[in-house]
Amino acid sequence: MTNSLLSQQLDALLTNETNFIANLSNASALLYQSLSDINWAGFYLYDEANNELHLGPFQGKVACMHIKNGSGICGTALQQQKVLRVDNVHEFAGHIACDSASNSEIVVPLIKDDKIIGVLDIDSPSLSRFSPEDEVELVEFSKTLLKHI
Repeated sequence: MTNSLLSQQLDALLTNETNFIANLSNASALLYQSLSDINWAGFYLYDEANNELHLGPFQGKVACMHIKNGSGICGTALQQQKVLRVDNVHEFAGHIACDSASNSEIVVPLIKDDKIIGVLDIDSPSLSRFSPEDEVELVEFSKTLLKHI
């Protein structure tokens, strides 16, 4: 399988960079600039001691700072350790509305060597914004990112 252009760009951007926060920051900026029809792209990082996600590097409007494991779309994706692609966030039980303009969302858990790093979270103001093809591309993007963490 050929790496998508987005994953290739990320790989080139992060080559020889070892700073965790810098890599997440540039990854969120790359997503925010490259994907159309999104209003938030970033990371929530897992805090094992408190069993919750903490806001990490992102692009977009201000965001929720703490999300309990199992709460909302991000916390549910973390708990289930699987990608969640939600066509209408308002129909997701327990959705946490950090930005009322967001209508659809995709969350990709970030796990490396059986260690939970956190989640990649992307929001859109449009309903049903994220396709199965987007999911495949973002999972690949996340794998590329994890190589640099």
